[in-house]
Amino acid sequence: MHEGASQEKIAQVARAATSPLFSESERAALEYAEAMTVTGRTVDEALFARVRAHFSEAQLVELTAAVALENFRSKFNTALGIEAQGFCVLK
Repeated sequence: MHEGASQEKIAQVARAATSPLFSESERAALEYAEAMTVTGRTVDEALFARVRAHFSEAQLVELTAAVALENFRSKFNTALGIEAQGFCVLK
């Protein structure tokens, strides 16, 4: 939240596609992350082109790596039964 994301904006992430709180680049990044994450979904050419229009090649690589890392952590922690440590309490 130091970068400017308000509690209200964080609460709207699930509705980012229609929320006026999100920019087009944020919407594209969130849809890209969801397509990478949800089983059975893929990043099709149209989505990739939309993301590419908002981010440089370096930014796209960094975004992809960050999403992939969080997916790795999620699967890794779940498999080993590692639960949240209470560092980020969401209400």
